[in-house]
Amino acid sequence: MTGATRVARARKAARARLAPALGLGAVGALLLAGCAAPAEADADEGALGGTLTVLAAASLTEVFDAAAVAFEAEHPGVDVIVSVGGSGALAEQILAGAPADVFAAANESAMARVVEAGLADETPVFATNTLELVVPVGNPAEVHDLSDLGRSELAIALCDETVPCGAATVELLSLANVTATPDTLESDVKAVLTKVLLGEADAGLVYRTDVQAAGSAAEGIEVPEAAAVVNRYPIAALAEASNSEAAAAFVAFVLSEAGQALLEEAGFGAS
Repeated sequence: MTGATRVARARKAARARLAPALGLGAVGALLLAGCAAPAEADADEGALGGTLTVLAAASLTEVFDAAAVAFEAEHPGVDVIVSVGGSGALAEQILAGAPADVFAAANESAMARVVEAGLADETPVFATNTLELVVPVGNPAEVHDLSDLGRSELAIALCDETVPCGAATVELLSLANVTATPDTLESDVKAVLTKVLLGEADAGLVYRTDVQAAGSAAEGIEVPEAAAVVNRYPIAALAEASNSEAAAAFVAFVLSEAGQALLEEAGFGAS
């Protein structure tokens, strides 16, 4: 399979995920808006092109797939590749010289490392998120609140404290005066969710957006204390971006009304 074929199939798969994950209305409007723009406008402004590599926190998986499709509709010459993972690991990749044009992190400390290395300058916050308990459908272990994370008979999955979801988990449990007994510590929030979806964990702590993205495959339990522990998501066009114009345009799209509408529909809070 050629690289072009892989990219085309990835975009087709992303489009297929948009309707159930984010709703037909917002995505349809964005795609129609992109298609309706006159070709002359791109020509006048200088059409963007090439490949745009975006490194994004794992919790942004679904919404950045949607953003990539909408951005490509506005800029048909650009192929957006979104690579997701733990924010800390992505920051390490950038510091090690991995090729990337845009970085979107799940907290400001991960971005700070990139800024301190001189690899990013402006890092506006574009979204917020909070934690929520997630359990298998039917909640067989009868988990009700954070205190249940200390039940020794349960299998508990949490994020490792070195990644944003884990740092938030530590802060939240401390605030609630709960001592958890995790059976596994994962490198990103999607790995925690997967443990629950597979029935390998009775409960986990993930972002509320991950519970929403899981749909009917899992159940979420709101945590009142989580309102006091808010993750702020910064984004940056990287200083060594190989496609700097497209990088700046993608950041602008995420911050725009259209980008913010996608984030809101995915369950993210306003910046």
